[in-house]
Amino acid sequence: MTATGETPARGAGRSVLLTSSAIHLTNDACFAILYPLLPFISRDLGLSYAEVGLLKASFSGASSVLQIPAGVVGARYGELLILLLGNAWVGIGMIAMAATGSFVLLLLAGLLAGIGGNAQHPLAAAIVSRTAPRERLATSLGTLNFSGDLGKLAGPFIAGLVATQFGWRVALAGVGVFTALFSLVLLFTTRNQAGEAGGRPQRGADAEPATKVPFGRGFRYVLMAGGLDKATRGAALTFLPFVLADKGFSAANISVLFGLIFAAGAAGKFGCGWMTGRWGVLVVIIVTETVTAATLVAILLGPLWASIPLVVIFGFALNGTSSALNVSVAQLVPPEARARGYGTYFTAALVSSASAPLAYGVLGDAAGLATVFMVMAVLTVAVIPAILPIRGALGSAPQ
Repeated sequence: MTATGETPARGAGRSVLLTSSAIHLTNDACFAILYPLLPFISRDLGLSYAEVGLLKASFSGASSVLQIPAGVVGARYGELLILLLGNAWVGIGMIAMAATGSFVLLLLAGLLAGIGGNAQHPLAAAIVSRTAPRERLATSLGTLNFSGDLGKLAGPFIAGLVATQFGWRVALAGVGVFTALFSLVLLFTTRNQAGEAGGRPQRGADAEPATKVPFGRGFRYVLMAGGLDKATRGAALTFLPFVLADKGFSAANISVLFGLIFAAGAAGKFGCGWMTGRWGVLVVIIVTETVTAATLVAILLGPLWASIPLVVIFGFALNGTSSALNVSVAQLVPPEARARGYGTYFTAALVSSASAPLAYGVLGDAAGLATVFMVMAVLTVAVIPAILPIRGALGSAPQ
C-alpha cells in the first residue's frame, strides 16, 4: 500500500489516466483550433472555399489514416513513448504551419502535423483500458473521452481570442509551442510509467490467451456498431444547421446551439462512461441510441422553442454512446492487442464518419432533408441489433 492507501497498481492506473487525459486534451485542442482560424487564414492568403476545405480535411484526415500502424509501433516500442512523441510532433508541425508563407506550404505542413495525431486515440485508449482497475474501466475510458472534448471547447476559444489580437500565426505558433514543450516535459517526468503501466503491454503468464484476437466475430460486430454510430454523428452535425435555419434560427443562434451540443457531448462522454460501469455496455448503448434517434426526429418535426432542450439531450446521447463502445473494445480484445484493436476501431469509425455526409448529402438532394433525418434515425437505432449478438461477451468478458 502507498501512503495514500492505494495499491501500487491502482495508483499507477490513476497516474496513467491523468497523463493520458492531459495529452488527449492538448491533442484535441490542436485539431479543433483550426476552425476559428480558417477565416483569418483565408483572408491572409486569399484562399477559396475549396482550398479552405482542403486544408481542414488534410489536417484532420492525416491524423487518422495511420492509426493502425501507430498501434503496432506503440505495442513494439512503448505506447506512452509513442503517444508523447506523436503529441510533440503535432505541436512542432503547428509551429511550421505558422511559419509558412503560401497555401501549398501550409497544406504540406498541415499534412505533416496531422500525422502525429495518429497515436492519440488508439494508444491512449489501450493504455488506460489496460491499467485501469477492473471496476473503474468504464469510468476511466469515459474520463479519457471527456478530456478530449474539454480540449475541443477550450482550444478554439483561446485561439480565437489570440488571433483577434495578434493574428492567426501567433495563435497557431503559441499553441504549437505549448503542446510540444508540454509533451516533452511529460516525456521526461513520466519515465516510471513507461514500464508496465504505459510502455509495452505485458506478456507471459498474466497475459490473455493468444487465441483471443481483436479481429474475431465479436469485434466485427463492434466495428459495425461503431460505424453506424459515427455515421450518424458525422452526418447529423453536417445537416443539423440546415434544419435549424429552416426553423428560423440565425447564424449566431445556430453557433450558440452548437456550443450547447458540444458541451452536452462532453458531459455525455463522461456521464455515459460512469453509467456503463454501473449498468453495462448494452444498456447504455440501447438508451443512448434510442434517445439520439428520437431527438433527431423531434428536432426535425418539433416547434422552434423546443429546439434548445432537444439539442442538449441530443448532444449528450450522441457522444455518450462512444464511451460505451470504447469499453466494448476493451472487453473483447486482450490487453496485449488493444493498441491494434483500438487502431482498427477508430480507423473504421473515421471512414464511416467522413463518408456519411457525402452519402446523406446525395440522399438529401434527391429526397429532401426530412428523408435524410428519418433514414438517419432508423440507422441509428440499427446499432442496437448490431450489438445484440455479442451481449453475452459484453457482460462476461474480462476487463
